[in-house]
Amino acid sequence: MEWGLRSAEELTAALRAGEVTSVELTDEAIARIERDDGVINAVCVPDFDRALDAARGADRARARGGDRPLLGVPVTVKESYDIAGLPTTWGMPQYAHYLPAEDAVQVSRLKAAGAVVLGKTNVPLGLQDIQSFNEIYGTTNNPWDHGRTPGGSSGGSAAALASGFGALSLGSDLAGSLRTPAHFCGVYAHKPTLGLAATRGMVAPPAPALPVDLDLAVVGPMARTARDLTLLLDVMAGPDPLTLGVAHTVALPPARHGRLADFRVLVLDEHPLLPTGSAVRAGVHRVADALVDGGARVAWHTALLPDLAEAATLYTQLLFSGSVARFPVEAYEQLRARAAGLSADDRSLDAARLRAMVFSHRDWIEVNTRRELHRHGWRQVFAAFDVVVCPITPTPAFGHDHTPHPLERRIDIDGVGYPYFDQLVWAGLATLAGLPATAIPAGRSPTGLPVGVQLIGPMFEDRTPLRLAELLEQTIGGFQAPA
Repeated sequence: MEWGLRSAEELTAALRAGEVTSVELTDEAIARIERDDGVINAVCVPDFDRALDAARGADRARARGGDRPLLGVPVTVKESYDIAGLPTTWGMPQYAHYLPAEDAVQVSRLKAAGAVVLGKTNVPLGLQDIQSFNEIYGTTNNPWDHGRTPGGSSGGSAAALASGFGALSLGSDLAGSLRTPAHFCGVYAHKPTLGLAATRGMVAPPAPALPVDLDLAVVGPMARTARDLTLLLDVMAGPDPLTLGVAHTVALPPARHGRLADFRVLVLDEHPLLPTGSAVRAGVHRVADALVDGGARVAWHTALLPDLAEAATLYTQLLFSGSVARFPVEAYEQLRARAAGLSADDRSLDAARLRAMVFSHRDWIEVNTRRELHRHGWRQVFAAFDVVVCPITPTPAFGHDHTPHPLERRIDIDGVGYPYFDQLVWAGLATLAGLPATAIPAGRSPTGLPVGVQLIGPMFEDRTPLRLAELLEQTIGGFQAPA
């Protein structure tokens, strides 16, 4: 029996029943990586010897009657997480040999739960792309079409899951970095509520691993089933023990509903600043039809929704003002000169990006104040609805584009080109307000590529979109292995 594409839940049940050992699962996962990863290039830092040691330890623990949530289950971890003894580079050549001294807090939690870490998965340079390639580890290919990207920045993790390289993976999300790769590769991911899961040790080298409160970024679970997302989120959730002095778990509220028919859902498929491609629109409608057929109350419009155009601009400003904070002075001055040359009438997202790169603190405070108004608007939305369904990006996975300057790239939407980073408008919707969002498979494009959608939920009510993801998986199906 092959175990490579089974869920973590199924593997845990088989391990508990004595149907398989962790060493057998780990051996099979390693063999699968060695056989198939040459063309995918998802697992950029293998750690097979220590994985087998951990698997043997898991089997010994189980033989003594031990049991933990992920005891003996093979998993992968995004390269950007510190793992003692393995390089953490974020794809930056100057840190190719940087070795952190200790595990990231989430890696520690994985290991404490009994997981077997097979290795680390590939990322883009500095985690700042919607693809996953860098000079150290090369390019990760989409398992569905090797000429296309698996997404970024958790693209290696999504490609690994779609290929059967471990049952779970740790990812992170600032600009759709969990959700976009899941959408492109046909797997599941969950962007938790901002601050729900500790991020210490998911930090660019050589910065120290500190318990910093991040402005937009989160760490989160990736899997091949919705239930596995919940399983891993329960391991990850909770503040950093360094901030409390003691370990602490979070008791999230239960899902608002257990049945599809009880959900109140707002569906969005149009954005004022960017068209939705036909393949993605069809995926959104497929989910909406399943909700209606299941008896859910579905609406396509509400006056309660915060302005989507302003949300995209605010998100763009917050994202790019942070991304250049450590740029050299010379580069900053060049950006300032370019921004000063913009027309006052230019309200495009490209212009917003450039102006944000040279924000003053006063500018940032103004944008942050507007963000708080949007957060309050979302509270009103979620008084009337339980979940919002919308795209993750406007297209399925696109072809590799390694044009050196990302701002010069274009994204093709049904034959028309748009600025590359404009495709982040949908991902930014949840990120701006710090909301939880679950990425789920929603079928295939006419050319056979995976298409996903996101289920956005109320702040700290992560179990609500996760529960709807489970119900939709039962209704429209979930992960399917690449042909």
